[in-house]
Amino acid sequence: MKKGILIVTIGLFGVIFSGCEKFLNVDPPYTQDAENFFETKEDYERALVGAYDLLQGSFLSLWIGEIASDNSIAGGESVNDSQGLHQIDAMSHGAVNNELRNIFRWNYAGITRVNYIMENKDKIDFPGKGELIAEARFLRAYYYFELVKFFGDVPLIIDKRIGIEEARNIPRSPASEVYAQIEDDLIYAASVLPWTSSVKGKASKGAALALLGKAYLYQGKYSEAANTLNEVKNSGVYALISDYEQLFSVSNENNSETVFDIEYSGLEGGSYGCLICLEGNAAPGFHGIRQYNGPVYGDGNSYNLPTQDLYNAFNSSDPRRGYSVLDIEAFIAAQPNPESISYAIGAGGHTGYYNNKYIKRQGEIGLPDNDLTSPVNYRVIRYADVLLMLAEANFQLGNQSTAQQLVNSIRSRAGIQGIPVNSLNVIYNERRFELSGEGHRFFDLVRTGQASTKISGFVPGKHELFPIPQVEIDLAGGTWSQNPGY
Repeated sequence: MKKGILIVTIGLFGVIFSGCEKFLNVDPPYTQDAENFFETKEDYERALVGAYDLLQGSFLSLWIGEIASDNSIAGGESVNDSQGLHQIDAMSHGAVNNELRNIFRWNYAGITRVNYIMENKDKIDFPGKGELIAEARFLRAYYYFELVKFFGDVPLIIDKRIGIEEARNIPRSPASEVYAQIEDDLIYAASVLPWTSSVKGKASKGAALALLGKAYLYQGKYSEAANTLNEVKNSGVYALISDYEQLFSVSNENNSETVFDIEYSGLEGGSYGCLICLEGNAAPGFHGIRQYNGPVYGDGNSYNLPTQDLYNAFNSSDPRRGYSVLDIEAFIAAQPNPESISYAIGAGGHTGYYNNKYIKRQGEIGLPDNDLTSPVNYRVIRYADVLLMLAEANFQLGNQSTAQQLVNSIRSRAGIQGIPVNSLNVIYNERRFELSGEGHRFFDLVRTGQASTKISGFVPGKHELFPIPQVEIDLAGGTWSQNPGY
């Protein structure tokens, strides 16, 4: 992900939330401020780069979407290493949690940057401005979708910057209003953006429609979801690739299955002090095998470790099991010189399994510190997800034969036989097999009402949402209510 500038604020309440500072390089310094920006097309383009910038934080959504579910455990060096993830793993998290606060503030930072563009959208005209605004609105919808699925009701701020006093008087908006804004932004983006872009990682019509279909599905708007996702399918732009194993390799990025990726680069270093400042994807290094010395893989931090439950859920004949979940002992035993291969077990938990989709591999390692600089893109929405969402919407509408055809197209690509799709659970299970390790599982379990029976420690009426970070409530003057149960 190529990053340029930090636009004015880092979160809902301004620079007091800053986790890192990267300012526009100007000569002399600081002569170009917020009030005399947006004088040229290049200013708008740099501001849009800044709005894309906060997509960097999506690795944390991936982690929590798996760790909060039955798919993985937190792992890591110890239970005190990224303690917030261990609390989420145990369903003991509360309103004081660094990871949840980062989700809140990083997504609001992205929204703030978009709103800065929108506040100035009519300042000048130039060729391509319509698409630029459409991309910005796609990004705002993406950030708000992340917030509403984590926290439910959240403050809704549109098309303007706000000061600290105003922020203290903005209430949490009902989730239905947030979803309405998400829909409005995505409908607009889809009406303007082209199906494809010559620039990798840019939002497209397909990305906007796919995210819109997902937002509809989360709200139970099955007719709208089916119609929208069907438009993606019927576009002819996307297709399942034949080799599932290659879906997550750097060499095969931006293939026909790519609907929306977050682009990363391994050419610039970073530090643990500011994970949102990185150019690379933090997930593969964090998922890597601790102190590993051997072929194929690189060493890492052993986070987000798949569970035995996930491994056992796969049929042994399903090749997606091995492509998704690395059984480290079986892998070592199959090597020519297994006795020469070694690795360490972290005190944060060990299952014997690793996330084989997002893991550090030899040949895909960035510059030092290479735990933080993976060039592996995050696949936010891929075509298989679109087809499975479309299958679910069709089944809910009584179109069982269509749902079965869609599910079995996914299974056929994986090289396994089709099955009768005679219940929603068949589709839900297929989502787990196809998309495990990609950050969707917790939110799928919640929205489909399965979480209380699948997740140990899950309390119905509480854990469907995460708590609003207490520091945000305090900064808002204590006027926001907390989510139930926290």
